Amino acid sequence: MLLNQGIKEFARYMKLIDRSKKTIIGYEKELRYFDNFLSVKHNCPMYVNDITLSDIEDYLLDQKKRGIASASRSRSVYILRSFYNYCTKKDIADKNIAALLEPVKVKQKERDFLTEEEFEDLIEVIRQPVIKTVVETMFYTGGRVSEMIDLKLEDVDLEKRVLHIIDGKGGKDRDIPINNKLHMILKSYLLNIRNAETENFFALKKTGTVSISYINKVIGDAADEIGLEKDVSAHVLRHSFGTNLLEKGASVVSIQKLLGHANLAVTTRYLHQDMTKLSDAVNLL
Repeated sequence: MLLNQGIKEFARYMKLIDRSKKTIIGYEKELRYFDNFLSVKHNCPMYVNDITLSDIEDYLLDQKKRGIASASRSRSVYILRSFYNYCTKKDIADKNIAALLEPVKVKQKERDFLTEEEFEDLIEVIRQPVIKTVVETMFYTGGRVSEMIDLKLEDVDLEKRVLHIIDGKGGKDRDIPINNKLHMILKSYLLNIRNAETENFFALKKTGTVSISYINKVIGDAADEIGLEKDVSAHVLRHSFGTNLLEKGASVVSIQKLLGHANLAVTTRYLHQDMTKLSDAVNLL
């Protein structure tokens, strides 16, 4: 079977086992890159059984040469392994050559986060009202930027003070409580700012939606304006939510549920504790 056809069959299989739409799109995109790379390398379409371990290693090496981050390359390995697991089970491939791939070492680094004071300074200089509300919502809920973009009017229940995240990462739904500060912000947003011509909760009048790149640009420009020496993006707001909750005494398990993490180890990477606080903690023993 041609690799191109194998990718289509794999995508169909993922739909059958209820993988989320975002996961399927991400896997397909990665495998299309792989297919294109091999087609250029060999100057012809490739059959699944003709692909060698060296072909896959060349693809990953090309990613490294192009400066693709180790975390992204690690994800590529995971996707290729999943694809070949499927192909061997369905007798599309004679053997799972991807199982022989060495894992990519991913350097885990602590990401920047904003204190409440820094966040207040940041918000003060964001003048685009829709994006300002997106930023405030992320900081007070820990929602992913993609979840903010996908949010519909019906997903925001101000009466019950709950934000319904539908089909989040991994296809999971979750509810996030709306605190008093955010409740006032969203109430004002609905009355005075929101574009009523679209079902999207956050939408610019010109486009009927908002983009991740534009949100990050506004955040980055605001951070530069106030002289923040931190690499601030939409994702940093999510880290800030978790860290600030931890400092106020919330349990890691509670934070895990709010962030929508399946694995507690992922949550701990989101949380930042300075050395003074860590020293205070061990001195309690």
